[in-house]
Amino acid sequence: MTSPAPARPAASARPTVPDVSARPAVPAASAPPAGPWLLGVRHHGPGSARAVLAALAAARPAVVLIEGPPEADALLPLAADPAMRPPVALLAHAVDDPGRASFWPMAAFSPEWVALRWALDHGVPVRFIDLPAAHSLAIEAPAPGAGKTPRAEEEPPGERAEDEVTPAVDPIRVLAETAGYDDPERWWEDVVEHRSPGGTTGTDSGDSGTGTGGGSGATGAAGGDGGTGASDECDPGASLAPFAALAEAMGALREAYGDGDRPRDAVREAYMRIQLRTARKEFGDAVAVVCGAWHVPALAARTTLAADRALLKGLPKVKAELTWVPWTHRRLARHSGYGAGIDAPGWYGHLFDVPDRPIERWMTKVAGLLRAEDRSVSTAHVIEAVRLAETLAALRGRPLAGLGETTDAVRAVMCEGSDVPLALVQDRLIVGESLGEVPDSAPAVPLQRDLTRTQRTLRLKPEAAERELGLDLRKDTDAARSRLLHRLRLLDVRWGEPVEGRSGTGTFRESWRLSWQPELSVRVAEAGMWGTTVLTAATAKAESLAREAAALAGITALAERCLLAGLPDALPAVMRALADRAAVDADVGHLADALPALARALRYGDVRSTDTAALAEVAAGLAERICVGLPPACTGLDADGAEALRRQVEAVHGAIGLLDSGPARAEGLRDRWDAVLHKLAARDTVAGVIRGRAARLLLDEGRLAEDEAARLMGLALSPGTPPADAAAWIEGFAGGASGGGMLLVHDERLLTLVDAWLAGIPADRFTDVLPLLRRTFSAYEPAVRRTLGELVRRGPAAGAARGDAGRSAGGFGPGLDRGRADAVEPVLRLLLGRPPEPAGAAG
Repeated sequence: MTSPAPARPAASARPTVPDVSARPAVPAASAPPAGPWLLGVRHHGPGSARAVLAALAAARPAVVLIEGPPEADALLPLAADPAMRPPVALLAHAVDDPGRASFWPMAAFSPEWVALRWALDHGVPVRFIDLPAAHSLAIEAPAPGAGKTPRAEEEPPGERAEDEVTPAVDPIRVLAETAGYDDPERWWEDVVEHRSPGGTTGTDSGDSGTGTGGGSGATGAAGGDGGTGASDECDPGASLAPFAALAEAMGALREAYGDGDRPRDAVREAYMRIQLRTARKEFGDAVAVVCGAWHVPALAARTTLAADRALLKGLPKVKAELTWVPWTHRRLARHSGYGAGIDAPGWYGHLFDVPDRPIERWMTKVAGLLRAEDRSVSTAHVIEAVRLAETLAALRGRPLAGLGETTDAVRAVMCEGSDVPLALVQDRLIVGESLGEVPDSAPAVPLQRDLTRTQRTLRLKPEAAERELGLDLRKDTDAARSRLLHRLRLLDVRWGEPVEGRSGTGTFRESWRLSWQPELSVRVAEAGMWGTTVLTAATAKAESLAREAAALAGITALAERCLLAGLPDALPAVMRALADRAAVDADVGHLADALPALARALRYGDVRSTDTAALAEVAAGLAERICVGLPPACTGLDADGAEALRRQVEAVHGAIGLLDSGPARAEGLRDRWDAVLHKLAARDTVAGVIRGRAARLLLDEGRLAEDEAARLMGLALSPGTPPADAAAWIEGFAGGASGGGMLLVHDERLLTLVDAWLAGIPADRFTDVLPLLRRTFSAYEPAVRRTLGELVRRGPAAGAARGDAGRSAGGFGPGLDRGRADAVEPVLRLLLGRPPEPAGAAG
């Protein structure tokens, strides 16, 4: 057990910490201090990465130790593989529970990645020294230092365990407040990101541009290829001085705040001290340690080996597997659930990559993005934006323009004060959409290897940026892509989501919205329990779901998914479960919910070349049972029950239409269903909304004469019918987006009946039916509502055109307006090339 953390000091008792913004005076050509060298960093800080690179080049350690899980030591050589492109992450997961996983992300500008690449490029041994993942994954509660990410159904995984729980003490904020800053990010930029390798800010470099915003020779080729980027002749003392100042500051903070409400840090730091002792015994004092700056005082503390081992005694342990996986800049962002993240990974990557003039180059990037989006941005805009950013930095007393100044300049100059295009810059550049890559030689579960191989075969590359993919299922490649995406969805690997209503309405077209996110690698590892290939895993998962499903609708939906995914081996198990559930389920509502999915599945027989005979037989049986049980089920319902059953009647009507026109047509099914609808439309005990919808469905199919529809409406709207029931009938017949408004526009008799009924409702009952009427008519298109209003406003038209009187029961027919017709006639004659009509011929 660790001792409780000391109480946080009051604001008035803020500890005195060194001003790390002061540039330490280091004698020229000073020798490096004796090791080991504890290089405290801020995770994913390009300034820290540059400083680490310069320190390693100056000190030339015999071994490099990095904060990270030691089980990944065997994977470190893969970082030098040309196919490895950051951002990437180490993924650790429990073998018996792949959903219990942790990530250790690294970008090209992460200090850990820079140190790793330097060591590999120079042949220096490199090791991870943090608490093993076997212990951190075994800890159930996500306490600080646990290394455990949330479960799959919770928030996206974080980075390291020590960063997943926001501590009570933010050391960067405390240092910034001590230096007089109210924004810790702004302080960090001024003190670290704008520091040149010689220990000065970019403003000390004159106009050469070599020191601006992290853009001196210290970066060099270190952007992603692990190049040294720093001169071997650089001053060792000057390169290590910033780390000594930061260590002194963190030491003062640790004295005041203890473990900062991170009690498990004591265990992690004890393990790191043990690994440091081991390395010193093997390599002497020429040891460089790259870790979070918060841990530096604890690693420098003088403790006994026995005390450290006592802290580690009795820790739980699980078997863990580790590998490299692709990561994204978006997941590095703090607002994406990444505890130790940064607000602007794209901006930080830019600062680390560019050798000089970062502001000018950044504005050029922004201009290119806005031009690609068809916005007018000229070279003059770029020049003025750079000048404005530099002016803002001077006004705000900053050594160089930072992200705040450049963003303000872009908004004012390139975006004309609008935040709409600025949001695009924020998303595409400041955060970024980069997706890393890992080599094929990286360890992976067999399912992941099969998925990667299939993706390459189908030319379906995973991308972090969201994009839409249209598929023509008549083409073999597109059909295979569709099957892969549906199989992955069945395995809860949601790489793609179907987009409804795109690319036509035929069954041979599909549209998908694709976006590969890093946590999907965990989903793939979890799905590995079902099989070693995507096909076998999806088949096994479908069979398991069929055995466990309790609801009939769930099994029919599963059958549809199996057909979409092309899983013929899973269909027998699904069909057996479907037949068993259907045989014992007497609830008409359950049967009505299940039938539409089966009917949709039968459509894929032609396009996907799937045998659906067994499915058609079960669907026909369900339809027969619905025809028998539906009329009794529609009586004695309250308003909510009637509305739910009305939706089910509509769904069953569409399903029977598919069954009747499909390849497995059920003989006489359509006639039996029409007879059921006739019963529902004519039975007084059925709820009005269902009677109205049944009449409308028959009318649309041509199975009900217009005169009979008018008669049914007349009965429903007769004076003896309660207004609420009549309004419900109107809602069922003409409500929703079913084209009821146009029906009233073109059938004047129905409009006359509705108008007469509305006029005859007693005043004290009108407010009772008003909500139903509003819900009915508000679903119409605005143009339809305007037309209906115009027809009602005209009332009986005395000047109806000849021949209209017989059809226009109440005069609502839009008769010919002679005055308006005469005004249009000359233009029509001109357009049609007809000669003008002789004067006096009209009439």
